[in-house]
Amino acid sequence: VAHPRSYGTFPRILGRYVREEKLISLEEAIRKMTSLPAKKLGFKDRGVIKEGMAADIVIFDPKTVIDRATYMKPHQYPEGIEYVIVNGEIVVEKGKHTGKLPGKVLSLQT
Repeated sequence: VAHPRSYGTFPRILGRYVREEKLISLEEAIRKMTSLPAKKLGFKDRGVIKEGMAADIVIFDPKTVIDRATYMKPHQYPEGIEYVIVNGEIVVEKGKHTGKLPGKVLSLQT
């Protein structure tokens, strides 16, 4: 059984804690979701938008992004996320999954 945070952790942070409660800046929240974990885990080709890096990008509206998953309906996509690009391929387009699965399992680099 899925947990609602599988679909909603980052949208909740962006919608509730950044936009609504203003507990953290948008820039700091994104850094904590991207470059900080990539650096901590040693993923040298991820975490920032830069030439030569993996093209993993989420395009969202900071005014509307929010989680919608619940314990009763954990497989609910968040609102406000229009596009998701994984390894350079669009996997969510206009809020709908395209069926493409270009992701891969990453292992810790030693």
